[in-house]
Amino acid sequence: MRLTTDWARTRGRSVLALTVDHRLNPDSGRWTDFATRAARIAGADWRGLSWDGDKPATGLTAAARAARHGLIADAAREAGASVVLFAHTADDIAEADLMRSEGSTLGRVREWSPSPAWPKGRGLMLLRPLLGERRAGLRDWLAAQGADWIEDPANADPRFGRSRARQALAGAAPQPDDQPPAKGGARPTVEGAAPQPDDQPPAKGGARPTVEGESMACVDRDVGARALAAALVCVGGGSTPPRGARLDALMARLKAGEDFAATLCGTRIEAVGLAVRLMREAGELRRRDISPLALTPGVEAVWDGRFVFCADHPGWSVVPARGRLASLSDADRAELNRLPAATRGAWPVLIRDDAVTPVLAGEGVERCGLVAERLRLALDETTHEDDLISATR
Repeated sequence: MRLTTDWARTRGRSVLALTVDHRLNPDSGRWTDFATRAARIAGADWRGLSWDGDKPATGLTAAARAARHGLIADAAREAGASVVLFAHTADDIAEADLMRSEGSTLGRVREWSPSPAWPKGRGLMLLRPLLGERRAGLRDWLAAQGADWIEDPANADPRFGRSRARQALAGAAPQPDDQPPAKGGARPTVEGAAPQPDDQPPAKGGARPTVEGESMACVDRDVGARALAAALVCVGGGSTPPRGARLDALMARLKAGEDFAATLCGTRIEAVGLAVRLMREAGELRRRDISPLALTPGVEAVWDGRFVFCADHPGWSVVPARGRLASLSDADRAELNRLPAATRGAWPVLIRDDAVTPVLAGEGVERCGLVAERLRLALDETTHEDDLISATR
């Protein structure tokens, strides 16, 4: 926060500091007060967020992380911000790598990545400019300024995977790729930072998915694991990446040249010859039983994680085409017939008030596909806030 406010002052930028109280520790109120004072002393605006309600008996760390990112995404959108900064370090990279090697589905800690909150975090990027620094070096830097900080006791609690990884790595040197730069000292810059080596896009052609239409994608059989996982999640509209074993099995079938149809992450994979198409699996919507999405005039609403709608007038609802295909007009059916048969039922259609007959498009209703832009962000095709653009409507 101190580094960010210093940077912002020289560029005429405002900074909003957010504190999330997870309501998990009796001292959290005192920590929030500390963060409030620190933010205001540094010259930042401040807002407190709280994860209220019941807490799960299992999977608490993952649930807290999801809740935290959701709250942050809401606050960032309300503030009109497109980038949120986090102070993760080289130690966090090492801990996450260790946890992943032991079976965790935790994502790679990257310098520049999309918000994991979906769809709340759509269009929001996370920047971690301190990944080249060690935690101890930053503590020394703060101490030299006479600054204090809070050590969360949960970081030493062996019940949590992150804490066990931290203890296992205590005192270990960072890996070569995570060494801090040779020059420049401990002050990072926040502008124009390059992605970490492991996050560079693949060098050769067959590895990057391409978007087809508004909600489908095509991949080559030699697609990389990370690119395939991103495409599966984006096309399926969800937020949970595929588990390693299932992803490995899918890639093995692709590389073997097998023709098949399968479903993973709510995405249907149809592999025939050299062509591999990814599309939303209509049967998944039947299992999820998606309720009609009523549109409030002037308010964006996301449907199935793949489309955002906005209506000028009340009375419109969004529903899946599944079970309603025969009720569409001849022209609308002809339009949907351009899609593969297995995904037609997963297309959104509109119903006006209590009308029985659905339509593909309604007067005064705007639809925007989210798959292409989300996939672009997930594959590191955006490396600066100026590259953030709105998807075509």
